[in-house]
Amino acid sequence: MIHLIHLFTTNSGFSEATVFAISLVICWNIETIAGLATGYRKWKHALVNSHFILTGILPQLAVGYLFVRTMHWTYVHHFGLTWHMHISKNPLSLFLVTFVLLDLGEYVYHVIMHRVNSLWFFHAVHHSDHYVDVSTTLREHPGENLIRNCFTLVWVLLSGAVFWTFFLRQLIQIISNIFVHMHYRLPGRFDRVLGTVFITPNIHQVHHHFERPYTDCNYGDVLSVWDHLFGTFRMLPGEQIVFGVDIMMDQRINSRYLPLMKFPFTRQKPGKLPERHVYH
Repeated sequence: MIHLIHLFTTNSGFSEATVFAISLVICWNIETIAGLATGYRKWKHALVNSHFILTGILPQLAVGYLFVRTMHWTYVHHFGLTWHMHISKNPLSLFLVTFVLLDLGEYVYHVIMHRVNSLWFFHAVHHSDHYVDVSTTLREHPGENLIRNCFTLVWVLLSGAVFWTFFLRQLIQIISNIFVHMHYRLPGRFDRVLGTVFITPNIHQVHHHFERPYTDCNYGDVLSVWDHLFGTFRMLPGEQIVFGVDIMMDQRINSRYLPLMKFPFTRQKPGKLPERHVYH
C-alpha cells in the first residue's frame, strides 16, 4: 500500500489526469446507456464545457507551486491542527482527519461563493448549465478556479495536511465530483442511505435547481454531513428540478464559451426560463 501511494504521489499530475479521465469515461457511458435525459446534443454540450480545461490550466500552474511550498512549510514547522492532534504516526487516522478537515473547508468555501456577490458571479458560470452532466464538472470559470485554489491553500495551511494525504483526498474528490454531476438518479432508498454521509447525484442536482432556496443548499463536496449538521440540506423530486440559475437563463450566454467568460464582469440580465428537465 505504501509503495502504491508513493508511486501515485511521485507522478501526481499524471495520476490526477488519469483518474479524472477514467472516471469521466465511466460516468459518461452510464449516462449514455441509461438514457435518462433527452432534448440536448450531448457532444455539442460537452464541447462547450471542455473549453474550460484550457483556461483552467494557468490558474492551476500558478497555484501548484504554492501548494508544494505550503505543505513543505507546515511539515517543517509542524503547523496545523493535525500536528497538534499527535496522529502523524498513524497513517489511517492522519488521512481520515485530514480528509474531514479539508472537506469541511470545501463546504465553507462553497457557502462563501454563494453568499458573497462578487464571488457568486464567477461561481454562477458553473450553475448556468441547463443540462447538468459529467461535462459540467469542467465548467469552471478561471477566476473561480484561482479563488478555489487560494481557499484550498488556506485549508491546507490550517489543517497541516501532508502531501500524500492531500493528494489521495484530491483523487477521491475528482471521482466524487464527476459522479455527483452524472446525469443519473440513484434509486430512492439507496440514495437516502448513501446520502446520509455522502453527496449523491440526486442531492447535487437539487443544488443545480435554477432558483432559491434550492440553489443555496447541499453545499457539500464529498460529504453531505455538513449540510445535515448546518441545516443546508434540502431535497426536491427529480421531475421538479430545472437546471440553470435565475440570473443567467439566456442561452445566448450560457451555451457559448466567450459570453460565459465575460459574464462575471458584464452580469447581463436573465433570459428565457429553460424547459423543465425530463427524466424517464
